[in-house]
Amino acid sequence: MEMMTELKQIYKCELCGNVVEVLHTGMGQLICCGQAMGLFEEKSEDVGNEKHVPIFEQVGNEVKVKVGLVPHPMEAAHYIEFIELFIGDKMFRKFLKSGEKPEAVFKVEGTVTSVRAYCNIHGLWKQ
Repeated sequence: MEMMTELKQIYKCELCGNVVEVLHTGMGQLICCGQAMGLFEEKSEDVGNEKHVPIFEQVGNEVKVKVGLVPHPMEAAHYIEFIELFIGDKMFRKFLKSGEKPEAVFKVEGTVTSVRAYCNIHGLWKQ
């Protein structure tokens, strides 16, 4: 059976750590290091002590996104790599580094349809 990618899906190579996001859909399987890349499913409910679900507040054309009601750790080995904001089919992204706050502010026009955050250990989270 032929596989087809979907827009905005995120895949990771378990061997080298490459992470890719689908910008154009197509038939076939994404391969890296000679093996199929793993698809990250979007999770939307936190379990355990660490909080991953992004929350946002929109006031006019400014949107503030925070990861977790309790801020997610931002340590060298465990942190939020990026936050994405969607308004219809438009996507905005901010990359983060360890030591920074797990949040982003976007200046946009339109109403937010969803937000997601990518944890380098626990994957993809969406609201």
